[in-house]
Amino acid sequence: MQQDKPVYPISVAAELLEVHPRTLRLYEGHGLIYPKRRGNKRFFSNNDLDWIRCIREMIHEKGLNIVGIKRLLSLLPCWEIKGCSEGKRKECSAYYNKTEPCWQLAKKVCPEKFKMCQECTIYKEQKREAGKEVRTTS
Repeated sequence: MQQDKPVYPISVAAELLEVHPRTLRLYEGHGLIYPKRRGNKRFFSNNDLDWIRCIREMIHEKGLNIVGIKRLLSLLPCWEIKGCSEGKRKECSAYYNKTEPCWQLAKKVCPEKFKMCQECTIYKEQKREAGKEVRTTS
């Protein structure tokens, strides 16, 4: 089975992770996870489950709260968060030019690569946060 294929509905994912489905909705609301949707239903992949386990470890074993996790994620390069291999990392424009996020560089340099960046959870979170700032300053 492909690790990134979303196959688990929220109830099964919650059971596998031994959490309440509300916890998963909370993480999603804070932008820590982005389950795929089919209609109105959320589906999780094995990669999603691994990431949620990591979040739970940061909260319960490292003592971080959700705000702390979000701040930590904003400080790390995207390839470290996503765990990109050395080969994939060297294809990423952000690896060579760390002055801008990879999706901003990809948009300028390689529009084809930017399409891939738009699926990145870090890109989605930044876009969502930018939308909140625009609404509050208007």
